[in-house]
Amino acid sequence: MIRRRVMLAAGVLAPAAARAQGRRKPPGFYEGGRTKERAVRFTSRGVTLAGTLLLPLISELQYVPGVVLVAGSGPTDRDGNNALVLERIDLLKDIAELLARHGIASLRYDKRGIGQSTLRPRNSLAAEEAFFAWDNFVADVEAAHTELLRHNEIKPYATALLGHSEGGLLALAAAKALGKKVHALALAATPGRKLDEIVRAQVERNAPALREAVDRTIATILANGRVPTSLPRELDLLFPPYAGPFLQKLLSFDPAAVLAEIPTACLVLQGGADRQVVPMGDVQPLIDALRTRGVPGEAVVFPQVSHNLKLIAEPSDPGFAGPLAPTVAEALVRWLTLALGA
Repeated sequence: MIRRRVMLAAGVLAPAAARAQGRRKPPGFYEGGRTKERAVRFTSRGVTLAGTLLLPLISELQYVPGVVLVAGSGPTDRDGNNALVLERIDLLKDIAELLARHGIASLRYDKRGIGQSTLRPRNSLAAEEAFFAWDNFVADVEAAHTELLRHNEIKPYATALLGHSEGGLLALAAAKALGKKVHALALAATPGRKLDEIVRAQVERNAPALREAVDRTIATILANGRVPTSLPRELDLLFPPYAGPFLQKLLSFDPAAVLAEIPTACLVLQGGADRQVVPMGDVQPLIDALRTRGVPGEAVVFPQVSHNLKLIAEPSDPGFAGPLAPTVAEALVRWLTLALGA
């Protein structure tokens, strides 16, 4: 049905395009997963965010669904690469290209303070705390969705948010705020428990000597939104001085409770070899929340797949490099195609 509509549209539009360009488009020009890329810049709460809109070429003939891709924690750029990780991850870039090949557009962006977006202020701790506030990151997702809809190739009634890891929490919060403007939600390697519980569990597993310091730090942040001074050096990256207000909301955010309130179709993707969001303890609350809702929901756990949705070769493999795991790619395309009508 879709292919027939495309062919009919091509038959109507091709002569005009041929006159404008002096030649006809070659047969199959709009098929075979061809894409086009557009640089975008948009504003959110006083900052400028830079991103990439990747479109299937078929969008020149018909409207297409669109997805906002939301990066995970830390200094992560629009492609899903983290400045603290030497290897290229390219998770969001890979997802964008996968979706475009299957008729779905996506918008991905450099987080505030990262890449070509507005860089962090350096004049005072208070300015940094305000810049990195949790509500600002949520507003950035909402602004990216507004930017997505500004492009006339996008179906306004077929949009989604896809968040990876911490980005899934931001996508949940934004989806709650956007309501019926968002038509599907995909949570990849996203925790289902409050993050304070997960951080404590990670420290207990990997660095038990730091448990008491972490407990005191989290308690202080939750109580007053400030990161204590004189932390052990090992905790500097986990609790940056400027992140107190952000962490206060992040650590207390209950993703399963929020998901239960959102009347939006939802897909949960989880790697079975994820060391950061551990199946099933960290993920089960999301699955339980899916069951309480009267809207479509699906959860899939993939064996031998890492936090970054890559296949791992052995238990010690962190799963940073390489392509998206084929099973993940297949499940994501299948679900979004059905949910958004691609």
